[in-house]
Amino acid sequence: MRIGIITDSNSGITQSQAKELGIHVLPMPFMIDGETYYEDIDLTQEQFYEKLGTGADISTSQPTPESVTGLWDRLLEEYDQLVHIPMSSGLSSSCQTAMALAQDYEGKVFVVNNHRISVTQRQSALDAKMLAEAGKTGEEIQKILYDTRYESSIYITVDTLKYLKKGGRITPAAAALGTLLRIKPVLTIQGERLDAFAKARTMKQAKDIMLTALKKDLEERFHDKDCRKTWLQIAHTANGEAAELLKKEMEEMFPGVSVHADPLSLSVACHIGPGSLAVACSKMLEV
Repeated sequence: MRIGIITDSNSGITQSQAKELGIHVLPMPFMIDGETYYEDIDLTQEQFYEKLGTGADISTSQPTPESVTGLWDRLLEEYDQLVHIPMSSGLSSSCQTAMALAQDYEGKVFVVNNHRISVTQRQSALDAKMLAEAGKTGEEIQKILYDTRYESSIYITVDTLKYLKKGGRITPAAAALGTLLRIKPVLTIQGERLDAFAKARTMKQAKDIMLTALKKDLEERFHDKDCRKTWLQIAHTANGEAAELLKKEMEEMFPGVSVHADPLSLSVACHIGPGSLAVACSKMLEV
């Protein structure tokens, strides 16, 4: 049985990378000053941050039902079943939409609501591909990914409160006070939603808080102190140099462990702005 794996561009997987990996990526749409753009199709990371920096009116959207089913219909000419892994249902309604649409494809399309985003969503797509190659059916892959939905963590710090304020994530008063005190909030994604985790006064302090939290998760949640059965990841928004330094630090913390680093998906970036850093981990699946 041939199983096709689909995710969306929130995973950070580019269209060119998708071809190399044998995974299909649905581009996420954006409205910028009244025009629609699609991530990695007619909107690059550089173009996005340029528009963000000029104060353009940017909002995220979900793919149209027609774009989703159109992709499914095309791929079902090649595959027997499809596994579709959208971003977390707690961060976008695109997951619920896909699940509703899949009801008309009973036995052919399996939508996974496993609460992942960015580098952890990317790992889910890779896991699904591995499971498909091991002979698992679409239904079996869906169940495995759902059953392990809480076996990942993300910690993220932002450089400015401007975009959290603009998106209504914090009040203007809180943003003003935080800016005055130069607070660098540390946020976390554990399951569905983005929540506050800690406050720091400097980016270095925020980074130390994230790494300490990551180590605690490895020891207490995943029981993998030396990180032999867990994937480590880094994500950032227009902050590649800092991400590279953080990657080296993490690889020194866990000798022999490879750390994957990627730019954050633009759907997240538009809410937090440039200069952010994130660390993440995902438990390795056993076939």
